[in-house]
Amino acid sequence: MTLSPVMLQLPQSVSMTDEQFFEFCQMNQALRIERDRTGVISIMSPTGSETGNREVNILGQLWNWAERDSSGLVFSSSAGFKLSSGAERSPDAAWLRLERWQRLTSEQQQRFAPICPDFVVELRSPSDSLQPLQDKMVEYLAEPGCQLGWLIDRHQRRVFVYRPQQEVDCLQDPSQVSAEPELSGFVLDLTKVW
Repeated sequence: MTLSPVMLQLPQSVSMTDEQFFEFCQMNQALRIERDRTGVISIMSPTGSETGNREVNILGQLWNWAERDSSGLVFSSSAGFKLSSGAERSPDAAWLRLERWQRLTSEQQQRFAPICPDFVVELRSPSDSLQPLQDKMVEYLAEPGCQLGWLIDRHQRRVFVYRPQQEVDCLQDPSQVSAEPELSGFVLDLTKVW
């Protein structure tokens, strides 16, 4: 069964500032909340346990690589990013070059950082429709700084690979996927994700 997120449209007279939106998200931490560039808020329930396990497998592999590489930081789906389009997004996994992170102020780092990660991963859960996730990937790749994105579709055992100004590459049932050259040496083992 595919469930869509609840979409809330607020009238102009009651739209939230960035600070109010951050506070709203903090007050509702059990939910995954994002806001698109037009101000529409999407509220998603937490993922199921199986998807959560697959997500942490991806995060674990990315974190292990990042610890060895030490050129950037890994973020979970709990981290929000304010994109230049005005959207606030929370990819399932993300990696950001350390020098880009260090250019942000301490206050910016503590809120939804006003930056798009260099690398983003979205994992399709059973409740997700594919098209909104594909749209989100296009949005990330239109952002300054984003170099690579993976949309992992467990249902069809596909990985969509996104790079700026390139056609989307669709890998069918790969056992692994490489982040070369953007994340030198990072290869995701998909056997435990499938």
